[in-house]
Amino acid sequence: MSATHELSDQAETLRSLQEQLVDHSPAETGNHTPPRVFTVTSGKGGVGKTAVVANMSIALAKQGKKVLIIDADLGLANIDVVFGLTPRFNLNHFFSGERHLAEIMVEGPLGIKILPAGSGVQQFTNLDGGQKMRFMEELDNLHESFDIVLIDTEAGISENVTYFSVAAHDILMVTSPDPTAITDAYALMKLLSTRYHQKVFSLIVNSVTNNEEGLEVYQKLTTVANRYLSISIDYMGCIPFDKRVRESIRRQQPMINLYPTSRTSNAFTSFAKGLLVMPQDLQPKGTLQFFWKRLMTMTPEEI
Repeated sequence: MSATHELSDQAETLRSLQEQLVDHSPAETGNHTPPRVFTVTSGKGGVGKTAVVANMSIALAKQGKKVLIIDADLGLANIDVVFGLTPRFNLNHFFSGERHLAEIMVEGPLGIKILPAGSGVQQFTNLDGGQKMRFMEELDNLHESFDIVLIDTEAGISENVTYFSVAAHDILMVTSPDPTAITDAYALMKLLSTRYHQKVFSLIVNSVTNNEEGLEVYQKLTTVANRYLSISIDYMGCIPFDKRVRESIRRQQPMINLYPTSRTSNAFTSFAKGLLVMPQDLQPKGTLQFFWKRLMTMTPEEI
C-alpha cells in the first residue's frame, strides 16, 4: 500500500471517529464529578514508578476514592504482580475482541480496579479505528464508576508514553537521585514540552536519603527547565529509601499495606492528598471524557 493511500485511510478513520464522538460523548448524569486522569511516567526504568502507582492508589482508596489503574506499561506489565494478582485476561483479549473491559478488569485491595496489560499487547498507537472506538465506548460505561484514573506508562521515551502523556492533562514524573534518572526525566519533559506543548509537570523523587536530597533533585531540574524550557515543575515531595521495599516486592504487597506507619507510607498518603487538592482547569482537560476523546482523535503525526 502506498504512503498516500495509508494517509488517506488514516484521515478517513479520523473523520469517522470524530463524527461518532458527537453521538458517544458521555452524558453528565446526576452530581457525579467526571473521573480525573493522571499519567504516571518516568524517563528511566527502575525508579519505582509502578510502586508509586500501587501505593498511591491504596492511599486514595483509603480516603474513600474509587480508583482505576490502567496498566499501559506494555513492556513489563507488572502492576498486577505488585498486588499479588494473577489476571486471567488482559487488554490483549479486549483488543482482539474476545473480552469486554469489565471482563478483563481485576480487583485489588480496597476495591481498586485494574486493567492489566499483559505481554504481547500491541502499541496503542497501532490500534485501528474500530478498536479505538470500542475502547472509547466501554470506557464510557465506566464513567460513573471511578473518581481517579491512574495510567501506569512504561519508562522512557516511546510512542505509548507520549500517547498517554499528551492525552492526559496531569503528568506525574517519577525519578530518583541517580544522575542518569534525572537526565532522562528532563529529556522526557523536554520532549513533551517542545513537541507536544505540555507545560506543567508534577515531580516525585523516590528513594532519597533525606528531604534535602529530594529538594536538590527538584532544584536541579527546575534550574535547567527555567533556562531552556517554558514549563512549570510542581514538587509533590520525596519518598525516603527503605530497605523493606524489597521485602514488599518479594511478598507482592505494597509498602503502605505492610508498613502503614512507615515514613514511606506517610509519603504516599501525602501524595494522595496532594492529588485531591491539585488545581484543575475549568475546561474538561484531565477528565476521563477529555482523555478518551483525545486518545481517539489523535493522529499519528501528533505522536
